[in-house]
Amino acid sequence: MTWLLGVLVLMCCHAGTLADSAKPAPPAEFVGSTSCEVCHADEAALWRGSHHDLAMAEPSDATVLGDFNDAELTAHGVSSRFFRRDDAWFVRTDGPDGALHDYRIAYTFGWQPLQQYLIAFPDGRLQALGLAWDSRPAAEGGQRWFHLYPDEPAMGPEHPLHWTSRDQTWNYQCADCHSTGLEKGYDLAADRYATSWAEIDVACEACHGPANAHVAQANAVASGDADAWTRDKGLAVVLGETAEVRWLVDPDTGLPRRSPPRTSHAETELCARCHSRRGQIHAEQVPGAPLGDRSQLALLDPGLYHADGQILDEVFVHGSFLQSRMYAAGVTCSDCHEPHSLSLKRDGDEVCAQCHPAARYASTEHHHHPPESDGASCIGCHMPQRDYMRIDARADHSLRIPRPDLSIKIGTPNACNTCHRDQTADWALGAVTDWYGEAISRQPHYGEALAAGRDQALEARSALLALASDAAMPGIVRATAIDLLQPLLQPSQIQALPALLSDAEALVRQAALGWLEVTDAQVRYKLGLPLLEDPIRSVRLAAARVLAPLVRYELPDPVRGRLDAALDAYRDAQLVNAERPESHLNIGLAEMAQGKVAMARKAYRQALALDSAFAPAYANLADLFRALGSDAEAEATLRAGLAAVPEHAALTHSLGLLHIRQHRTQQALAALRRAAALAPENARYAYVYALALEAEGKLDEALKVLTAAHLEAPADRDTLVALMTISRDAGDRPAAIEFARRLKQRWPDDPQMEALISELGL
Repeated sequence: MTWLLGVLVLMCCHAGTLADSAKPAPPAEFVGSTSCEVCHADEAALWRGSHHDLAMAEPSDATVLGDFNDAELTAHGVSSRFFRRDDAWFVRTDGPDGALHDYRIAYTFGWQPLQQYLIAFPDGRLQALGLAWDSRPAAEGGQRWFHLYPDEPAMGPEHPLHWTSRDQTWNYQCADCHSTGLEKGYDLAADRYATSWAEIDVACEACHGPANAHVAQANAVASGDADAWTRDKGLAVVLGETAEVRWLVDPDTGLPRRSPPRTSHAETELCARCHSRRGQIHAEQVPGAPLGDRSQLALLDPGLYHADGQILDEVFVHGSFLQSRMYAAGVTCSDCHEPHSLSLKRDGDEVCAQCHPAARYASTEHHHHPPESDGASCIGCHMPQRDYMRIDARADHSLRIPRPDLSIKIGTPNACNTCHRDQTADWALGAVTDWYGEAISRQPHYGEALAAGRDQALEARSALLALASDAAMPGIVRATAIDLLQPLLQPSQIQALPALLSDAEALVRQAALGWLEVTDAQVRYKLGLPLLEDPIRSVRLAAARVLAPLVRYELPDPVRGRLDAALDAYRDAQLVNAERPESHLNIGLAEMAQGKVAMARKAYRQALALDSAFAPAYANLADLFRALGSDAEAEATLRAGLAAVPEHAALTHSLGLLHIRQHRTQQALAALRRAAALAPENARYAYVYALALEAEGKLDEALKVLTAAHLEAPADRDTLVALMTISRDAGDRPAAIEFARRLKQRWPDDPQMEALISELGL
């Protein structure tokens, strides 16, 4: 069984509030932007005027941009129509039953470069249509309807990205970042929302915190009490510097240096509350609290980022910015962006020239491109853009030097070939080398270690440990290295764990806790227990999760009390998103780790009640029944899961294992063969299938399966061991010796490997 952390990442839906006939009252501590505008008219007007991209509104002639004059769009075999009726806006499209229905537009969301539309459902959900309006000028390809997911196959109601699915629910996916003072109001028992807000959109108090105390002090001053202002003027969050900040050019390096050095990242973390890929772990928004107190930040994981940390999926800036030299030097969001107008502080490259002298950088000697061309642009080379939602370009904020050499080594993109698509990475490397010499391509980059870790390559183990232990590297990079190293850990590397668990970076401490899962109870107790008191909530929750099995042991009363409280907090963190099946799976795993079988079963079934196609819940529920000795219930559970998700490799593999226990050999082989075919990248499935073939005396077939698996995952130890032992048993001693050599090369200090190899007389 594998722990699923359930990082419930936020997708690119947009926000607003429910279409109730009576507007909900704002929370008492919020005053609303109209109160702010009394004193801050200029800032509020600038903010309101600039937030079309975020704005949500009830539909009207002024707010609806799309063509609702009986316009039609056919996508995924569904012809949808947009029309007006009774002074309202409607779309006729496929609903949750797959049939066409007329849906009234409850809200518009956004302005440029696209506008989305939300549909209200009786259970309080607002669902974001997968059909959006391209609001760009027609000359730029706009003024048209388009589907956000045109390349997805079979986009029916069962698809997780269908507009009626839970993954497209505004209340969960979008609202927290696109409205102010949100109360999600989800009722698990009824599976309903009663969502309320202080303001429909992103307003002053979204960043500055509740302003009732601030307004009260302002009113008191206006009434003649000059001493009414406190030091923070009643604001929950005070932004801006208390001392004058200057950026000076270092005469030795020619690089800018902040004076005084930055000591707080409060502003960046405030922005990161929304501008990051993360999962919510705490409902309350405490003004000024660290990001990790409310959210679990996603690491540089496959599918989200390229191996060198460049953006891949929509990751919302913060994770890439953390990797940048700018962040390390003390640059913060408002150094480049005007927070009220949302514009850059200066036009184009001039924003970079605030710190980087144009005489040095805006020259052909530096960029080697014609002036005013894309190649002469700071942003074009150092912040390449990628389109999300098909037409919304987002810049990579890791602000990196283009590295064509990494494209050649590990297959990552580079800004040179982003423009010069007709050229190769070798051509780009040649140009860069001609201009700047070989210094850039010789400079080590953490992407090589992360790529090796993803591939479980031979050199990954030492490279990842060195990266994880390098305090000069960005914390998100080091945490990713720790995460990748966990399945490759050697006993000797655990010696690095105490230092990592006491690291200054919360992301590093949190990732390092995962290593405790491969240690015994004594080590977990000794090293993990102190982190139940970590100052950052996300770290405390990770500690609770990994320490859950200790509940089964005799513990001193104070320790048991701390652990019980921590596990209660972990459960509460999962219930922040109680509408998600992942949350209940995580609860079930924690309960199972504590030996609370009935509670685990309840949690798994709750996950399936929310989503009958959620395969991990079937897999873990079946495993629970197996642990109880009830193979009949386990089989029924797995078959129910495969009825809901017919081509799920993990469920098919589990069914094969169950048939092995039942001595139903042919059915077991069929299921294990199918699982290996469904997920050829999973070496474990091939390994188990090969062992089943070996047990039937089919050594040649077993070796064929293992050889293919070894090509897919050359660093998988079990596959190599099986290749060695089965080759030996098949009488192919030279092959067995070769596989033994590879094992010894990869695991030189592993006593188990030594014992196996010694059997060959080596």
